[in-house]
Amino acid sequence: MTDVTQTRGAPRTGGRRAGPGGRGTGPVRRGRGPGKRGAGRQLHGGKLTYAVLVLFTIGSLFPLVWTAIAASRTNTRLAQTPPPFWFGGNLFKNLEIAWTDANMGTALLNTLVVAGTITIGTVLFSTLAGFAFAKLRFRFRGLLLLLVIGTMLVPPQLSVVPLFMMIAEFGWTDQLQSVILPTLVSAFGVFFMRQYLIEALPTELIEAARVDGASSLRLIWHVVFPAARPAMAVLAMLTFVMAWNDFFWPIIALTQGGEPTVQVALAGLGRGQIPDQSVIMAGALLGTLPLLLAFVLFGKQIVGGIMQGAVKG
Repeated sequence: MTDVTQTRGAPRTGGRRAGPGGRGTGPVRRGRGPGKRGAGRQLHGGKLTYAVLVLFTIGSLFPLVWTAIAASRTNTRLAQTPPPFWFGGNLFKNLEIAWTDANMGTALLNTLVVAGTITIGTVLFSTLAGFAFAKLRFRFRGLLLLLVIGTMLVPPQLSVVPLFMMIAEFGWTDQLQSVILPTLVSAFGVFFMRQYLIEALPTELIEAARVDGASSLRLIWHVVFPAARPAMAVLAMLTFVMAWNDFFWPIIALTQGGEPTVQVALAGLGRGQIPDQSVIMAGALLGTLPLLLAFVLFGKQIVGGIMQGAVKG
């Protein structure tokens, strides 16, 4: 009975590993191995890191806060020295004046249509062109890519006169399509998507889809777009912000009395012998709030798309 009991399992060594002779040679180490000792740990910044982040945050928020402060004051108070550093009581009055005088409701709706259409068109066409330059083989591919990149070197001011003549010939003056169509695709977007898809979309995956009998449309919808989704999110965010804040071409193609965008409407507020700076700031605040609201609502998805593209498994 004693022999049977001793032969069950390994001999008990008091928490030590059993050596060849049955004697313990050292304590048994439990838990993580040496290779996983740093796994799952969170990095914490020091006081200097947090101080720098606080300074950058204050510097980034100061223009927006100052715009709100100026919008809540009168034009006379803004002209005094020192300027005000706290909110006044005229914010809603100035917002109402800016909303009425600048036709801000129509301007916000027009800008949403313009920026949204430009964003969708730029992301779609840039992704398709970027995929073609990255993975397809066709004649003069390198030359065409150089021509696309070369258009980024041309100042936009050089194309204003022929572009306006073309818009006038089509009868699109003071209409939203005159702002939308010339910017439906960008050379930067094509180059950006091409560089991303070279690494993010394996050629073997395309060949496997072709072997399975996938058509070009199905290949793009089920293979290219899912692989390019993080870069498409980044490009959409950049394009929407640029289209929303664009001033140079809309002020030429549109007028405040017709179909203005936000920037054209704000330019009308500054006219006059003595522009009311508080009303102008109130209009600028109205034009900025939709961008802030969009980032608050979709910021998590945008950052998630960026991180998804940055982290490689």
